[in-house]
Amino acid sequence: NHRLMVLREKFVVCCVMKDKVFTLEIEKSAQGGDGFAHLPDGRACFVQGALPSEKIIAKITESKRDYTKAETLEVLVPHSLRVAPRCPYYGQCGGCSLQHADFSLQKSMAEESIRDTFRRFAREELPENFVIHSGNSWEYRNRIRVQKNRENVWGFRAKKSHQIIPVAPTCPILVPKLREFLKSPEALAIQAQELQVFENGNGEISYYYNGMSNQEFSEKSESVVEIAGKKIHSDASVFFQSNLGLLPVLVKRVLEEAGEGSLLVDLFSGVGFFATILEDSFEKIVAVERDSGCLRHAVKNLKNSAEFITTPAEDWLQENMMSKNATLIVDPPRTGLPQSAVEVLLKSSLPRLIYVSCNPVTLARDLKLFKSGGFSLDSLEGFAFYPQTPHLEMLAILSRK
Repeated sequence: NHRLMVLREKFVVCCVMKDKVFTLEIEKSAQGGDGFAHLPDGRACFVQGALPSEKIIAKITESKRDYTKAETLEVLVPHSLRVAPRCPYYGQCGGCSLQHADFSLQKSMAEESIRDTFRRFAREELPENFVIHSGNSWEYRNRIRVQKNRENVWGFRAKKSHQIIPVAPTCPILVPKLREFLKSPEALAIQAQELQVFENGNGEISYYYNGMSNQEFSEKSESVVEIAGKKIHSDASVFFQSNLGLLPVLVKRVLEEAGEGSLLVDLFSGVGFFATILEDSFEKIVAVERDSGCLRHAVKNLKNSAEFITTPAEDWLQENMMSKNATLIVDPPRTGLPQSAVEVLLKSSLPRLIYVSCNPVTLARDLKLFKSGGFSLDSLEGFAFYPQTPHLEMLAILSRK
């Protein structure tokens, strides 16, 4: 029938288009750091390795009915802020993807894509003075996960491959102490395929791998980070922020926005990081975290008066309606808040929400839901915790009358 013929034609076109080469003018940057252009047939094309306003030659690597993906083969007219990547493994390693752009350009590209994301997903125009906070653009990363190759060297996975590239000892985004540790006899003697390593900002290294004995875990995995006058216990097996140089800026803003009150609820609390930072300003603290390993540290970090809940945040919210006297801070994973959690919050009398996000797209999606329930966006800031990559963390303050 006619519909099958149309689908067959589109499938054939997509297959034929793959590996074709085009000369393209890049219109803008897209979410994820790719360049955005249009093919002669009108379809959107997301081009890896291309920068805004550049004229390039690109090869199609993926062709769909509504869009295509491509890689840059040659730059005919480069952006004035295009730079030579520092890492000799750039393009092979699956980590950094924006070393070809000066960091000032990386920030402007991030701002452009954030504005577009919130415009499309939340129908929200960001203010002209939208800020992206940043720190060091190199030697900033304090936490990593590495694998060992056949030559007994720690490294990172190659792009779109299981191959291990031995870049870790020279990686330019790692803090020096991490680089030193990865090539040390102690690190090379570890009999494991994967290793999680953390430097606490004071030069002390902790690490974790599957199969550690309890004694080795106690001696080698646990760590303490000092920030905002607090000592925060953690270990290398659980999540902790990877850029300790920029973290105090986020902490300062959260302290300013949280103020004081009778009750603080910290959802997705992890090791109780934000709850620990804010506990002196609130009469009661409730930390909700499903990972019992994280809550083991939260018990150390917070006062005995704090209440610790080991359950999914959305389940706890179903049974504990937020009151107008509560201050709520959420720091969900990249998937954002579960819709059921948002629905409960919209039914509550909660007047204000502090939302820390590691994914602008899901934050914008959640903002649209909150706006439908009477919330408005008071402020939004970006935090470039991962320079040389397109990842950006956000701090959003939402309120309703």
